[in-house]
Amino acid sequence: MGYGTAIAVSPYLLIKIAWTFGLFMPTDQMGDPSWRIANAVTMVLAAACILLAMSFCRPWGERLPSWLVALPVWVGTGLLVPMLLIAPILGPAAINRDMEAGTADFWVYEQIFVMVSLVGVGICLPIALVGYAKARWPEALGGRIDCGNLPGDTRKLQLTLTRFVAGGCILLAIIKIFWAAGGTLGIEPSKMDDRDIWWRLLSLSTGVWAFAGAWGLLVLTSRRGSRRFLPPMAAVWISSGMLFSYNLFNRLSNSRPDAQPAPEYPLALVLTTEAGTVLGVMMGMILLLVLHDRRRAMRGESV
Repeated sequence: MGYGTAIAVSPYLLIKIAWTFGLFMPTDQMGDPSWRIANAVTMVLAAACILLAMSFCRPWGERLPSWLVALPVWVGTGLLVPMLLIAPILGPAAINRDMEAGTADFWVYEQIFVMVSLVGVGICLPIALVGYAKARWPEALGGRIDCGNLPGDTRKLQLTLTRFVAGGCILLAIIKIFWAAGGTLGIEPSKMDDRDIWWRLLSLSTGVWAFAGAWGLLVLTSRRGSRRFLPPMAAVWISSGMLFSYNLFNRLSNSRPDAQPAPEYPLALVLTTEAGTVLGVMMGMILLLVLHDRRRAMRGESV
């Protein structure tokens, strides 16, 4: 699946290279320096994704530092797995919105290539990661959820942080799902019509994954609610990466001069965006504590 990931991301990489150098751009606005920089950054990320995918299926990949593998995969799976679930609706909606905005006809074909690449990577990358993690970090995937405790573990800290973070995730989820369902509290009256299907789906996706992350954290730290370790771990991994990467992406997108104005009041937008980013990072930190203690317990180590 590492090779499949590299093949899937290749069309996306080629399109980003073309846009970075000013070729086949669908609108004149994409010639703006801010767009060129954004395309150059995503071009580098696509190239890094290919190298990372190759590391999953080559011997030298297991010698890479853990953070160099885990950090980009955390961000990548957080971006792509949630998008994979809503792509069948979100893809056509994005194309229709761009066509209504007056983009060039060939942009439709570029969008299709981009969506195919993202869906392909969203499928192949997690599968490749599972095979890689089984060989390098077996404690992260298999076994019972309760491996016992050792002196010097961080479980009390995990429980304390989890109560705070899970509460924040549930609150954020309620707000996002409320907005996706048509709630108007926190929405500017003059921008009610800006709540298109793109905005509603992303709000709903954020809310659902925030709930999933809260559930996963509570199960991992209490060790109740699931016999197996993998389901809650996967929920926390994807949810934390999603909350961090999507909110970071939204901040970058809203900073562009041609960005579509958000329908939320500025204060509501800032609070939910910043809260999502902080919650995603804290969820990731708690997961690292859980995995550290789990590895020690499985190996029977002591302080």
